Amino acid sequence: MTALAWLIPAALFLGLVGLGAFIWSLKSGQFDDLDGAAYRILEDDDLEGPDQPRPDENGIDQN
Repeated sequence: MTALAWLIPAALFLGLVGLGAFIWSLKSGQFDDLDGAAYRILEDDDLEGPDQPRPDENGIDQN
């Protein structure tokens, strides 16, 4: 019975910590753009490395 006296407050405390973390994430904007990351991974802009030539505004390599 003394185990319940420790486990119930511990469970309530951990639940409140989880709820506080969830509310903080809502207020800090963690869930504002759910689709952005899914579309950002499909973009090819960051595939060029620093050693590869970048095309100019006409699409012609500068080498």
